[in-house]
Amino acid sequence: MSALLIRGGRVIDPAQNLDALRDVLLRDGLVAAVGERLGDTDAARECTVYDATNAIVAPGFIDMHVHLREPGHAHKETVATGSAAAVAGGFTAVACMPNTEPAVDSPALVAEVRRLAQAAGLARVYPIAALTRARAGAELAPYWQLHDAGAVAFSDDGAAVRNPRVLRHAALYARDVPGVFISHCEDVELRDDAVMNEGVRSFELGLAGAPDLAEDLNVARDLLIAGDTGKRFHIAHLSTAMSVELMRFARAHDIAATCEVTPHHLLLDDARFERFRADAKVNPPLRAAADVRALRDAVRDGSIDVFATDHAPHTAQEKARLLSEAPPGFSGLEIAVGAYAHALPDLPLSRFIALLSTNPARILGVPGGTLALGAPADITIFAERPWRVDAAAFHSLGKNTPFDGADFQRRPIATIVAGALLMKDGTIVRDVSR
Repeated sequence: MSALLIRGGRVIDPAQNLDALRDVLLRDGLVAAVGERLGDTDAARECTVYDATNAIVAPGFIDMHVHLREPGHAHKETVATGSAAAVAGGFTAVACMPNTEPAVDSPALVAEVRRLAQAAGLARVYPIAALTRARAGAELAPYWQLHDAGAVAFSDDGAAVRNPRVLRHAALYARDVPGVFISHCEDVELRDDAVMNEGVRSFELGLAGAPDLAEDLNVARDLLIAGDTGKRFHIAHLSTAMSVELMRFARAHDIAATCEVTPHHLLLDDARFERFRADAKVNPPLRAAADVRALRDAVRDGSIDVFATDHAPHTAQEKARLLSEAPPGFSGLEIAVGAYAHALPDLPLSRFIALLSTNPARILGVPGGTLALGAPADITIFAERPWRVDAAAFHSLGKNTPFDGADFQRRPIATIVAGALLMKDGTIVRDVSR
């Protein structure tokens, strides 16, 4: 395998407390050297060179919450197009949720997702398997078999496990199985037929709203079950100020739990619904401005562990339906890096990278998250370069995003997976259709 020398960039690796101008040498799919003036060494001769002057070189970004829609909904997204969107967005790896048709609840389906990802040959794809059979919240999935097939975590994302007895039984049964439980926290009875957040805006618009309590109740429940059973839990797409406080309570009581926040919950609030359009319909809904401020503060003080997009593509026809009928969610992989930086321009770069790389790798137990010698040669290079979101140009099949036309200041400029340069300046180098 040919070698690649990344020259002249500012290398930031939170796992090694490294922040310095360095060269990085990649060989045989691994990090071979990090140092000064590596281009002058014998080891770097005949390398392909990437000039990273005025750019940040980081361990590859990992999005631990995406929906690639296969099997069953290839008209919305495929593993190949979703992997292309990931690489275009600066992500070297993604973990995909099992709310497909059928749900990924068997070793054969885990293997199929991995096969599709290998055929795409772009971002690494880590399957997340269902927590219960068919995501129905009743019968436990075969956790050890799913783990042995390649599942890195377990979740019924898109639905909460409604029966706490089932969830507790699952956590006890899977306590020794590698792979965190990822919780979609939502009380469906409290949510009912809501299309947005319950608050001043929903009352003004006359729309059914979901109260914060619909999330907070399940966050509290799942964290207490984590503490009771000793199983590691990860709370998906945190969206309320109270949920942040509940996470702080869990940490104070040594409960093994982590959490994530999306770009849209960091940047947008429920005022977005003034046009009665479904472009901002998402689950959990966009909350009040006070919740947005609380989430940003929680990122700054370390209460939130991970940036995750909840990339959930749909067709244009589906999102054009009435607000009450349109599905929740939108594409997020290709706007994420710019959106996170826009929401938190004061966030130190080391913390920014930890939220996107080091922490997701640690929580999922997957390779990466560092540029230590012998680590996978997965690298994200980004820079402060103004750009405007053009959803029509997305590699994802889902062209819907509330950020279409937004101006951001930070963007990924290169994505390297296993030492191969797959994206450069917004262009995917390898052919996704091969």
